[in-house]
Amino acid sequence: MKPLVVFGDVQAAGASVLRAALAGRPEGFVDGVTVGTRVPGDRSPETPHLPYVMVRKDSDFPHSSMANARCTLRVTVWHEDDDQAHDLAMLCQALLLVHSGSVIRGVRPGTGPMPAVDEGAERAASGIDLSTFTVLANVKPQVLSA
Repeated sequence: MKPLVVFGDVQAAGASVLRAALAGRPEGFVDGVTVGTRVPGDRSPETPHLPYVMVRKDSDFPHSSMANARCTLRVTVWHEDDDQAHDLAMLCQALLLVHSGSVIRGVRPGTGPMPAVDEGAERAASGIDLSTFTVLANVKPQVLSA
């Protein structure tokens, strides 16, 4: 009989990695950063919650052997200006690339960071600067008892 295999929550693990790794960093563009997996519900032009880092899972491709899953994580960084958004995104990418832990066994670069402006209707007229990138995370399997 084949073993019963699942994979950990790579989205939560990615956010947790960044939350811990960014805490206490000396770079000025990290000051006051919040890391999460959703846009804050009370976010508005008056309360933009900057800087903010959001980690989301874009795709999930388990190997047919179930010995590994390759997941695409998209990290979006909103900040006060485009330079700080880019700098924080580059740091987040680097921190993920060197990580190996109990859920995420390794990370490779995907795309970006790419600059953009969040110009949603609920945002300020000038928009909020952001930078986004993807990484490919290899996720360890967890064998469950049948």
